[in-house]
Amino acid sequence: MQIRNHSLAAIICCTLVLAATSAAQEHHPGHAWDYGESQGPSHWGELKPEFAACKNGHRQSPIDIRNPQKTDLPSIQFDYKPSPLRIIDNGHTVMITYGPGSFLSVGGKKYVLKQFHFHRPSEEKINGKDYEMVVHLVHADEEGKLAVVAVLLQQGEDNPLVHELWNNLPKEKDKEESLNSVQIDAAGLLPADRGYYTFPGSLTTPPCSENVTWFVLKHPVTVSAAEIEQFAKLYRNNARPTQPLYDRVVLESK
Repeated sequence: MQIRNHSLAAIICCTLVLAATSAAQEHHPGHAWDYGESQGPSHWGELKPEFAACKNGHRQSPIDIRNPQKTDLPSIQFDYKPSPLRIIDNGHTVMITYGPGSFLSVGGKKYVLKQFHFHRPSEEKINGKDYEMVVHLVHADEEGKLAVVAVLLQQGEDNPLVHELWNNLPKEKDKEESLNSVQIDAAGLLPADRGYYTFPGSLTTPPCSENVTWFVLKHPVTVSAAEIEQFAKLYRNNARPTQPLYDRVVLESK
């Protein structure tokens, strides 16, 4: 059976988008990397040829945000809808795969929310300061280019959405739980003030692909001490150290 050229192009495009979002999910069967000594961040670039950017890249993430340039940046418009809960402990983090129909728009570009996941402590730093945790909301456009929103999490009041997620943590690693009876809304992870820093960067895990636009929200949201500790029982430290900025410029919204 012959496949028409336009159908083949559509299949190839679809495959590329799936590959990009799969990499962004930070889940790699076989667990060829981790946060320990022998397979940890300082060795990622040596573990596989396709991980070379982790060692050689000049647009790596995360970074320590210092001396950003304030400028008139477009606001980020979040259009998140509720989604049935699909949650997995993939051996590197707790990740939630989000249902279709939610997206952000910024500067005339639209990115669909694919998934979000957590790191402890925060991977991003602001003037040398890190936070108890961070959540990364991973978005992709039609070409597979990624936009990741980082929301810093500091200890304080209970976060209802995080509380709900932790109540439904899978009992086994690498086994996704699909709970259609549980509806979540990622908007519950966003601060009221959506001011942000932005810079070009990479995935913060192998293969460290440098096709990511980062938006780090300036204002943290709170999670309780109990919520932090519950995640810490699974992942005491799953944060990549900050990477050199090189010639990149970090912009800050006014």
